This record gives sequence, C-alpha cells and structure tokens, in this order.
Amino acid sequence: MAVGRNVLRAFRPYVCQSCAESLKLRSRTYATAAPPDIYDVVCVGGGPAGLSLLAALRSSNATSHLRLALVESQDLDRARNWRLPPDQYSNRASSLTPLSLSFLSQIGAWSHIDTSRVQSYHHMRVWDGLSSTSRISFDSLARDPPIAQMTENQNLTRAILARLDELPSISLFDKTSVAGIHLGPPSSSPAPDPTSLDLSSYPHVTLSSHHTLAARLLVGADGVNSPVRMFAGIATSGWDYDRHGVVATLKLAPGAGHDPEDPRKVTAYQRFLPTGPIAFLALPGDYATLVWTTTPAQAARLKTLSTEDFIAMVNAAFRLEVVDLDYMFTLEHGQLDELQWRESVSPSTKAEETGELPQHVTSVQEGSIASFPLRLRHASSYITNRTALIGDAAHTIHPLAGQGLNMGLGDSRSLASAVEHAVTHGADVGSELNCLDRYNGEMWTSNNRMLGIVDKLHWLYSIKKGPFVGLRELGLRAVDGLGGVKQWFMKQAGGM
Repeated sequence: MAVGRNVLRAFRPYVCQSCAESLKLRSRTYATAAPPDIYDVVCVGGGPAGLSLLAALRSSNATSHLRLALVESQDLDRARNWRLPPDQYSNRASSLTPLSLSFLSQIGAWSHIDTSRVQSYHHMRVWDGLSSTSRISFDSLARDPPIAQMTENQNLTRAILARLDELPSISLFDKTSVAGIHLGPPSSSPAPDPTSLDLSSYPHVTLSSHHTLAARLLVGADGVNSPVRMFAGIATSGWDYDRHGVVATLKLAPGAGHDPEDPRKVTAYQRFLPTGPIAFLALPGDYATLVWTTTPAQAARLKTLSTEDFIAMVNAAFRLEVVDLDYMFTLEHGQLDELQWRESVSPSTKAEETGELPQHVTSVQEGSIASFPLRLRHASSYITNRTALIGDAAHTIHPLAGQGLNMGLGDSRSLASAVEHAVTHGADVGSELNCLDRYNGEMWTSNNRMLGIVDKLHWLYSIKKGPFVGLRELGLRAVDGLGGVKQWFMKQAGGM
C-alpha cells in the first residue's frame, strides 16, 4: 500500500484526477482483501444428498475432525421445524430402498425420522395397460426387509438435520447463494506468504454474504442446474421426455387403507400406460401418493379438472381400457359420471378385494396436485480435481422406478467412503488419483446402468402397437413365473 501511495505522490502532477482515484481504489482493495476461510470439504446444496454426506463425514471417527461447510440458499430452520397435521401429507414423497435405509441408519439419521409418517410395503403389482394378462408381482419374503419404505422428503431432510445438530458443528451458510466460483485466490488478494499453504488449486466459493470459502474438496449437491458443475466444466448428456409427472396426495375410503396390524399386506401399484406409468404408493393410514407420468397436455388437463373429476380420472387410469381413458381426457367435465356409467355396465371383478388393484380413491388433499417436466441427464464424469458432484447435479432420472433419491444417497455414501479411505491413508481428499477416482469409479457406471434401464423401460412401454407389444407381454409373464429372476430384480432395485 505504501508503494502505491509513493507512486501516486511522485507522479501526481502528471496523472489525471480519475486515474488518481482509480489507483487509490486499487491500492486500498489490494491491501484490505480478506483471506478466504479454508475448509476440507465445502458442500453446496442442503438437500438429502448434501446433508447425508456431511452427516456421514461427521459420524465417522476417521473424518469427524475435518473442517466442513454447507452452503444452502433456503432457510434450513424451516426444514428443521417442518410439521404437518397427521391427516396431511406432502406430495413430495419417495420410496427408500433397503440400502438407503442401511446408510441412513449407519450415519445415525434414521433414528430421528418421524416413523408415524413412514409406510413400508412388502408387495408390488405391475402390469401393462394394453394387456390385462401381462402382469408381474413382487413379494418380499417373511425373512426379508420390505421392498421399500415411503416417506415425505421433508421428513427425511428434517431427520438428517437433527442428526447434524447433535454432532460437532459444521459451518452453516444458509439463506446464502453462491455469487461465483473460481480457481485459486482472486487477483486482488495479497501476495501469498511463501511459507503458507498454496491455494492456487483450491476452488474458491464467493457467497452472496461476501464470504469466500476455499475448499480442499468442493461438492456440488446443488441440483439440475448446478453452478458447481458449470464451474468444473463437466458436460452432461441426455434429453427431455416430453412428459410431465403429475403428483398428488390421495385419500382412500375410511377403513379401506392399509392395515396397521398387518403391514405386510400393504401393496404398491404401477400400471404402464402408453403415455407413461401411473403409480399408487402407500402412505400411512388411509393415504397414498400418486405419481402419474403423462403428456404435457394431459397433465395440464388433469390440473384444471374439478376435484371429483380428477379423482375419477385416477380411478379410471387403474381400471379402464386405454381407449376409454383417452376418451375421458377429451371431456370438458363429467368424468365422474362417465366412470360411474362405465363401471355399472361393466362391473369389475374381485381384483380390488384380492389386492390386484388399488383401493378406490375418494378424495385428494387440497393443494397437493402439481406437475413437473421429466428429463434424463447424466454428467460425463462426477469429478474433476478438487470437485465432486452428487445427486441431481450428477444425474436426473425418470421417476418410474423411484430411484432418484436413492441414487443421490448412494452417491453420498460412496463419496464419504472415498474421503474416509483417503484420510486413513494420509491422502489429499481433493485429489482425483488418491480419492475422487474411487468414488467416480464406483458410482458412475452403476448409475449409468440404472439410467439406461429406466430409459429403455420408458421407451418400451410407450409403444402402442406392433410386435413389441406382444413381446413385452411374453417377457413380463415369463419373468413373473421365474421366482429367482424376480428376486434378482428386487435386489438390484433395492441396491442389495
């Protein structure tokens, strides 16, 4: 700073006023630039993937000493204090596989879950909308864990936050957005001390609060439009499906829901229609969550219907022929009357009583009907030097298999394990070779396989006619008759 002032004094007669002011400003900025806060791991994004990663690192004896920071744009106190009455459920619910449940238990988060808002299911019925005989049934054995457990995403987020709150603290920057990310200190920073840590390879995260965080390892858990991924220059591939997912919280007839005294009778249902699958997934009591994949036009139509007609369309989608359902979409209103007439002239079998069809929906929770566009995206890599991607920042999947959240939790588990391995072997947690390659090698191929399977299922069941319809009917019936093959599919889907 003294040098800048001396230069300014010596050449003041020859320097214009604006340039003199600029030189003053530069000298002052150079001298007062605050050094960054240095962290071992900085995670951007406070959803289940990011939170579970930090909880895993804090829960491990090998990594509990690491300096951790979380950057989240939302107010996490709202997530901590999330509450809904017992007769209301969020429309954002997910099925957690046995592997995800094992990970959440291992890091101490599952003990904080509100179990009154969790529903396990041991049976699943899946069938082709173009063939009443093309069905497959999945049933977990008495000695096996449930196929999955349903709970609201907010219930899970609150549980992981509760676990983090009882562990040694992390630096939390919530209600704070990322203003920029660059490699190495900014040019305005003071010249580094030759004896100090070389931060030239460290990602520096500048926050809207004007803090700067330097990270040995920067983790992007920041969603589909990830700023961390953009900083890292990691490309993605994929496509939009021209489909929307319609979600809602459904209410069943009183007493027609899931038997709390015999939870093993609880069943999930999915019917593959040519426009996309419709899924009925149990929640506690007389409630269920709906995920209906359909065209953008049909999704918009569903959201404009009266409550009674929306319920009729949901019940029809599980029961009527595809041609009848398509006709009901053309009606401006009166879908309830249409369904009642069709069911009166063509009485259903005892499929509902025997559990082959879901119970009739009687109402829908107010304000719970929503939709979102569906797409497939996959990052070309999950890592670069000192940067890793997890969750939706790394991949986006079609919801037909309910694997999105489980894949994100799998990423967190694997990355935490890679960091633990690096620490126990004295390696740099931000090194591709000594740490991050281990995570990328385990998860990229595994996730790519799941993305590919789900994508092919979507296109296969979008076919309305031709030989493929008959072939898929034969294939589904064949797999249904092979118990060993079905158990293998269940284990793959459950991550076991």
